[in-house]
Amino acid sequence: MRHTTTVVIGAGHCGLAMSRCLAALSVDHVVLERGQVAHSWRTQRWDSLRLLTPNWMTRLPGHAYTGDDPDGYLDMPGVVRLLEDYATGAPVLTGVTVTSVESYGQGYVVRTDRGTWQARTVVVATGAAAAPARPAVPLPPGTTTVTAAEYRNPGQLPAGGVLVVGASASGIQIADELARSGRPVTLAVGEHVRLPRTYRGRDVLWWMDASGLLGERWDAVPDLVRARNLPSMQLVGAPRTLDLNTLRSQGVALVGRLAGVRDGMVQFSGSLANVCALADLKLGRLLDTFDAWADRAGVEAEAPQRFAPTAVPAPVLSARLGHGGIESVVWATGFRPDLSFLTVPVLDRKGRVVHDGGVTREPGLYVIGLPFLRRRKSTLIDGADADARDLADHLVDHLDTLARRAS
Repeated sequence: MRHTTTVVIGAGHCGLAMSRCLAALSVDHVVLERGQVAHSWRTQRWDSLRLLTPNWMTRLPGHAYTGDDPDGYLDMPGVVRLLEDYATGAPVLTGVTVTSVESYGQGYVVRTDRGTWQARTVVVATGAAAAPARPAVPLPPGTTTVTAAEYRNPGQLPAGGVLVVGASASGIQIADELARSGRPVTLAVGEHVRLPRTYRGRDVLWWMDASGLLGERWDAVPDLVRARNLPSMQLVGAPRTLDLNTLRSQGVALVGRLAGVRDGMVQFSGSLANVCALADLKLGRLLDTFDAWADRAGVEAEAPQRFAPTAVPAPVLSARLGHGGIESVVWATGFRPDLSFLTVPVLDRKGRVVHDGGVTREPGLYVIGLPFLRRRKSTLIDGADADARDLADHLVDHLDTLARRAS
């Protein structure tokens, strides 16, 4: 059995940010990664994907973007190179799969497929996107299905119509790419967060960052459960707006949320008009917030603007699977964490970790990288910096408490 003060599980951007903060505080630690550094960025992203955040937001502890394209968007090879460089000098062990985390005295035993570690503290940095969240909807045999994590490009799907389920960031981008390839595309739309790429001459994320919205804290939000379960923003990593109106103009058929499959027909709810009206309403409120802040702060920007309401087509409640109809389905229905290796009592009955800003009820056990962990931007690369600093400080305070008790 090997010993260290802290085991960090996961060498994505959150785990590496935590490692950098622990090193700055002289905390002995190791980072265990089941694959390579940036494993999910290498294996769960489609070919054309780019970060939704502009390059100037690629900020981590001890790292800030210094290139010549601050308003551009990194592609996936660029993200992998960034994290590989950032990991230089970090105590990362790759190809190590954690199988269990158990309480042991005033610390933890971390079992892996390559040996066992004992540590006073553990930081789980496996993130919120460890596994695709696919609905339990039975499809007829022969229907090609892929999740957003498995999708790479239009060429991997058979000829014919494609149903994309989910209209958040992944769904709208995949639907856009498939439509551009000439495929007939149907997009099943549920609750979504509509955003323009730019507003009043600036990237919309500049407004969210500068106004303080992205930095809003978990302990200052009236409905935290709701905030942590919001869909991802409808954005694309390019200087253009991609929303449902854009997709419809490209020939994408918009339908309501997927309701089920019966007698070879896929069925959709009649909720499309309602969810689109709600998304339009929330967008208007958000832009009002930006305008009010700009007036208070004296920000010089282009004149305020508003966007056309989502053009909702006549309801379509079903479509045929196969036989010249929908030949394949892309599940863009989000992701979920995989914390099945935690044998300590920190999970609720649905397998979700119970925590207060990343601090679990088991002393010395932390999580990072989950939605709205400590701030609204927690799942963004830019959000790992402040969260990691806060948790590293809490971890050191915990170690100091243990030391005082021992003495």
